[in-house]
Amino acid sequence: MSVTQLARKQVQALTPYQSARRIGGQGHIWLNANEAADSGEYQLDCSRLNRYPECQPPQVVNAYAAYAGVGPDHILVTRGGDEGIELLIRTFCEPGQDNIVLCSPTYGMYAISAETNGVGIIDVPLNSERQPDFDGIIAKLDNAKIVFLCSPNNPTGDLVDSKGLCRLLEAAEGRALVVVDEAYIEFCPEFSQASLLADYPQLVLIRTLSKAFGLAGLRCGFTLANPEVIGLLLKVIAPYPIPEPVAQIAAQALSEQGLATMRARVADINQLKASLAEQLRQHAQVKEVFAPNGNYLLVRFRQGAALFSRMAKAGIILRDFASRPGLADCIRITIGNQAEMDAVLDVLQQEQ
Repeated sequence: MSVTQLARKQVQALTPYQSARRIGGQGHIWLNANEAADSGEYQLDCSRLNRYPECQPPQVVNAYAAYAGVGPDHILVTRGGDEGIELLIRTFCEPGQDNIVLCSPTYGMYAISAETNGVGIIDVPLNSERQPDFDGIIAKLDNAKIVFLCSPNNPTGDLVDSKGLCRLLEAAEGRALVVVDEAYIEFCPEFSQASLLADYPQLVLIRTLSKAFGLAGLRCGFTLANPEVIGLLLKVIAPYPIPEPVAQIAAQALSEQGLATMRARVADINQLKASLAEQLRQHAQVKEVFAPNGNYLLVRFRQGAALFSRMAKAGIILRDFASRPGLADCIRITIGNQAEMDAVLDVLQQEQ
């Protein structure tokens, strides 16, 4: 028996999540991973690196709780938002028995985390208005433990309708968790669902420092939920998930100065995004610009593959979503700095 045959069957058959770094490419302008164009500067105290870190560093928990407007007992710090997704599936889903619900097209890690843990996937695709099909999801609740929604949705940028979400939460009471992934919520904070946490114990939010905070390389995320859920996740999380340097930088990012820096970055990105969206809508090669709620724009071009190739030849690395259902000729463009946006427009203006 080969080493591969020794692996679990689900892993043998698995196609791994194609992250931006795994896909790679050759270029000098990277606009394919929804990263910020800058990260800021931070200080490190190395005097405690000989000690194991706190499982849940209190300075980070308390700072994020204050920022999010919830109690510290509603917060779990994780290795990026991805670990929160993984922990929820491992904690609440029985392998070979339970299912999650997702709404394609959406973030690919919900499915990958389910598959690697032997958990089934029920796909209830977005409707024609790119909203979750709440009736369809509710009809599947008897067969699901967790519903994953993404708001703003990656890659389409759409926001979850609050009325529909509340209807789903009421139907899910005592039956399933409803997880709203708010990785990009800083770009439209008025649409956060955090105010619903007090009323719906089955609601969970996923957050991150990777996007608006400009700290994708830090791998620091947060799960927001009622204390009972947090307590269960703490049974499953690794003993030392947050390295000491990560905790130090995260605490600085969540300080008053750090939050001011984040909000200034968001204002700049949103301004650049609005300008790019307007110019794209007027371009003959563009068929559709999707909802502009994150730090990216999903764009449907008339000849997406050709445009993607032209960008790559110019050293501009974007993310091609043409293989996803309903996203033919669609390319996602991360909002970088002004020079990077100008470079995208310059290539778009060139003759094919």
